[in-house]
Amino acid sequence: MFSYPGVFRMFLLAVVLSGCGQNETAVTVDGGLELTAAGTTFPNTEGERHWLQFSERAEAQSQGRIKPKMLIYGQLGSEEQILSGLRRGRVQFANVSAMSASTLVPESALLYAPFLFADAAEADFIIDEYLTPVYSDLLAAKGLHLITWYEIGFLQVYGKEPILLPADAAGRRFRVGAGLAARLFAESLNADVIPLGFADVVAGLQTGLIEAGENAVSLYTRSGIAPEAPHLTLTDHSYGVSMIVVQKDWWDALTPANQKILSEAFPGISASRVDVRAESINDLENAKSLGITVHSLAPAERAEWAEVAGGIRRELAAGIGGRSQEILDLIDTGRAVYRAGQE
Repeated sequence: MFSYPGVFRMFLLAVVLSGCGQNETAVTVDGGLELTAAGTTFPNTEGERHWLQFSERAEAQSQGRIKPKMLIYGQLGSEEQILSGLRRGRVQFANVSAMSASTLVPESALLYAPFLFADAAEADFIIDEYLTPVYSDLLAAKGLHLITWYEIGFLQVYGKEPILLPADAAGRRFRVGAGLAARLFAESLNADVIPLGFADVVAGLQTGLIEAGENAVSLYTRSGIAPEAPHLTLTDHSYGVSMIVVQKDWWDALTPANQKILSEAFPGISASRVDVRAESINDLENAKSLGITVHSLAPAERAEWAEVAGGIRRELAAGIGGRSQEILDLIDTGRAVYRAGQE
C-alpha cells in the first residue's frame, strides 16, 4: 500500500530526473555537480595540460563536489559536433575555435581575417579591451556563455615544398577548413582550394589530395602534419583563437559559488597566452629534431603577403553581415589607441 509521503518523494525524484535528462546535467545525492567538458586537444600539449588543470582545480576548489567528465581528445567528434552538444545540453563546458563557432556566431570568422592584427601584442590589446563584450553578447544570444578566450596562435603556411611568397602557392592544392576567411585567403593566392576537415588533413597529404595548407605552429607540429609537409613559412597571417564556453542556461542555474569555481578553474587568457606562445617557440627552436624546415620572412616579404591577402577583411565582413562592420570599426579604434600608446 502506498503512503502519501512515499508517493511525494517519488514524484520529486521524477521531476529531478526529468530535469537532468533535458540538460544532461546531474546533481548527485551528496549535492555534487557533474558536468561534461569537451574539446579536441592533443596529448603532450599545453592545451591538454590546461584542461587537466581545469579538472583538478574544479574538484579541489569544490572539495570534490564538482566532478568534470573530461572528453577532451575528440571523443565527441568535431568541434561542430561539440557545439551541437552544447546547444542540446549534452555538453556543458567546451573549447571551440572561433572559426568553428562561426557556424553559430558568423561574426566569429572575422577574427581569422588575414593581417587583421599586426602582431600578438596588438591582438591582445584589441581583443581584451574592445572585442570581448561584443562577442560575449553574440554568444549569449545563441545560448553560450564566454568564460575566456584561448589562443591557438598565428597561422602559418605549410607545404610539401617551400611556399615563400604568395606566387609560390599558385596552383597548389591548398587545404582550407570551414569558414569564409580560409577560402578567401587561399583564393587570394590563386591556389587550388580544397575544403577538407582537420581530421582528414594527414591522409590528404599522404594521398596527394592536398599539398599545402595553414595552421598554428603547435597544431602543425603535434598533429601529424609536419612529417607530411615539412616546410613551414612564418607568415603570421591570421590570428588563431578559440573560446572556452559553457551552456548558458546550465550556467545561469548554477550557484554563484560554483560559477566562481568554474570560471577560475580554467586558466585565464593572460596565463594561457604565455604557455601557448612558449610552446610554439620551443617547437620552432627544435625544428631540426622534428624534421621540419622553418622559413622566416624579411619585412618586405611579409609585406608582399599582406598586400595580396590583407584586403580580404572588407569582403569577409560584407559576406558575414550582422555586426561585422561594427567589429571592424572597433578594431580600427583599438588599433589607433594601441599604436598611440606605443609612441
